[in-house]
Order: sequence, then C-alpha cells, then structure tokens
Amino acid sequence: MSLVSHWPLAGLRLTTPRLELRLPDLDQLVALASLAADGVHDPAVQPFTVAWTDAAPEHRAQSVLQYHWRCWGAWKPEDWELNLVVLRDGVVVGTQGIGARDFGIRREVGTGSWLGRAYHGHGLGTEMRAAVLHLAFAGLGAQQAVSGAYIDNSASLGVSRKLGYRDDGIERHAVRSKPAVLQRLRLAAEQWQGGQRVPVAIEGLRECLPWFGLGEEADIQGRH
Repeated sequence: MSLVSHWPLAGLRLTTPRLELRLPDLDQLVALASLAADGVHDPAVQPFTVAWTDAAPEHRAQSVLQYHWRCWGAWKPEDWELNLVVLRDGVVVGTQGIGARDFGIRREVGTGSWLGRAYHGHGLGTEMRAAVLHLAFAGLGAQQAVSGAYIDNSASLGVSRKLGYRDDGIERHAVRSKPAVLQRLRLAAEQWQGGQRVPVAIEGLRECLPWFGLGEEADIQGRH
C-alpha cells in the first residue's frame, strides 16, 4: 500500500506555468523550515498577527515543522487546513495554505502564504494564490474566498486586488505591542469567474473530495 492509499492528499498536485504546489514530503518540509530560518520578510516590519517570524532562526524553522504536523494531525472534513509547499524548478520557494470550517455547508475558504525573501518580487505570490483559488472555485465548488493583510503590506494587498478581491471591512489588532489595522478582503465565485486567471491544472482531487467534506459524486467543474 502507498501513502496515497491512506492519505489521498499526498497525491494532490496543482501546477501553473512556473510552479508546482503539493503536500510536502519530509525533505521538502525540512527545506521549507530552512527557508523560514533564512528569513521571510524585512525584520523592520511584521506582516503576521502571530509574530512567529520574530523568533530566532532555529525556532522559526521548528515552528514551521510543528505547524504542518499539527495541521496534518488535526485534519477533519469539517475543519481542515491544507498547507502546500510551492516549488519552482523543483526548488522549495514558499508555502501556500487554504483552509475552511464546515466547507460542505458554508462553501467559504481562507488563504495564507509566505515566500522566502530571495523569491519576492517575481510574481510568484500571485501565481500560487491563483492556484489555490482554482482549487477552491473550480475544484471544490467554493462560493467565497477570504483573505486579509495589514494596510502597510502593499505586496499582499496588491496580489489580492490583482486577483479580483474586494474590500470587506477592517479589523484592529495588536502587533508587536502596537495597534495595527488589517484590511479584510473577499472574492466571490462570480468575480473569480469573470477575472483573468492563471492557467492551473489539478491532479489527484477526486480521491480527496471526502477529506474536504464533499461527496465523491459531487458535480463540480474543474475536477481532474
């Protein structure tokens, strides 16, 4: 028996013109942890509400490993977090997450991501977000996708707006013991369908549908 027989998510693949997104194997997870240790953003700013990147490099790496293992172990069809490693030419460049609660009923997903600092500024953030949006809308039949970024995070906000998200209110948080304003964003299926999209291919989804809270017989366009 293969791993995919017991854990179908291991066979899920998303491919774009430049990237492959998949559940990481152990070596890829170690590479991702090392990437986090090398740095994810300018230390002068903090784009995350949970300031995990303020830790020492070895602790950043450990937190990446533990977070992925925790999400794997806690997976339920009614409460899941899929964290995919992002590869360019076989090299780990970052991670793209997508998650939901009661997806079979609510049909809403949230996303989050980061890239190693060496890979910023090349449009990869847009391409990897577009990949999981294709999974959500075309693959799983989502109706809504939500995201958020602090108002000084122009790169993340730019990705969202490029992909058609609309403002959905604000939240006030405390980051590094200072007030910070987070801009919420929302993308409806109709907006996604009418926008310009990155070509995305999905492999291995059918066997995973029950893991996302959907029946294998679900009539969803875009499945492969």
